[in-house]
Amino acid sequence: MQASRRAATSGSYSAAGLLLALLLWPAPAHAQSGSTSRTGPISGYMELHLNKPVDDDIAPTVLDFHRFVLLVAHRFTERIHFFGELELEHAVVEGLEEGGELELEQAYLDVLATPEVNFRAGMLLVPVGIINERHEPPTFYGVERPFVDTVIIPTTWFEVGAGVHGTLGGTVRYRVYAMAPLDAAEFTAEEGLRGSAQHGVEAQVRSVAWTGRAEYVGIRGLQLGASFWTGNSSVTLQTLDTPTAVIEADARYSRGRFEGRAVYAHAFVDDAAELNDAVFRQTGIDPNVASELRGFYFEGGYRVLPAGFPHDLGLFVRYENFDTQHRMDEGGVPLPQFDRDAWVLGANYWLDPDVVIKLDYSHVRSQSEVVPGPRSLNIGLGWWF
Repeated sequence: MQASRRAATSGSYSAAGLLLALLLWPAPAHAQSGSTSRTGPISGYMELHLNKPVDDDIAPTVLDFHRFVLLVAHRFTERIHFFGELELEHAVVEGLEEGGELELEQAYLDVLATPEVNFRAGMLLVPVGIINERHEPPTFYGVERPFVDTVIIPTTWFEVGAGVHGTLGGTVRYRVYAMAPLDAAEFTAEEGLRGSAQHGVEAQVRSVAWTGRAEYVGIRGLQLGASFWTGNSSVTLQTLDTPTAVIEADARYSRGRFEGRAVYAHAFVDDAAELNDAVFRQTGIDPNVASELRGFYFEGGYRVLPAGFPHDLGLFVRYENFDTQHRMDEGGVPLPQFDRDAWVLGANYWLDPDVVIKLDYSHVRSQSEVVPGPRSLNIGLGWWF
């Protein structure tokens, strides 16, 4: 036991030493001069993560090349544009073996008519929340995406659809799409809506789902957003009707060196009891899905290095509260281990505006005395080109 703890401590010191060395590494010439080089018609981003459990002598440290993403764009005319995104997760895909995933996250055609009304169709990101549409590593604090943006909003959430988007009065941006629905048979007690998107894989559609988002950007440094998703999610359990809705509100604020975010998301699953019974009859497993799921978080970050320094360092703290069994239908029993909160604190170090090293400590707590929740030390490397 002591030997394993010494090894764990040594591993933490080694990780901290590696981070310190990277922080002190000289800036590249283009970063020092303030210019940034860009080459080629292809862009993309990558994420490399190290997750080390704290106070757990059994769980292994995991080193994962989490994502490699390529983005391509093409302009047919001034008004007709194409954009595509192909993502490889966890480095390797081997047939039916459990491992990586190869996903077509975006592939859509834009027809630009006026600033107020434009048309879009194809594989689209669902415009719910902050992270789902903009999740490149240099754009957010922390190694992993927020928990709320995982189990309440199933990021990355993408689906086949079509709709309109535009800007109204120069201060309100909006998107409204009709899309394929979620699959309620994939809802779970622990992970909520995560894993329930059909992702355009021969998606079954009994009736279309609707989603939309509006953002107000009329005040300098402040962005206010609200979004929704609604649809009948009984696509593989066709004897049921399971209307599902997600509503969300968020705010982003920046002033000087300070950056702040706040998000609230609430999901509603109608007839959850009937859904649980149907899944149990089909699989022999009771998913214990709740009728309401709720989560929110507050995050503050501060850039501490003086102006003119070739790199940038931001310290941050985030508090999250997320309950995937917020309310149960009659007869359902909420499990306390799924009523959770989390503190995440750490630092982002930008070697370049598009290259970031991340270090954070995450402590998830639950209402259960038996399953208190994990703690971990996380290191990430991400870049966008």
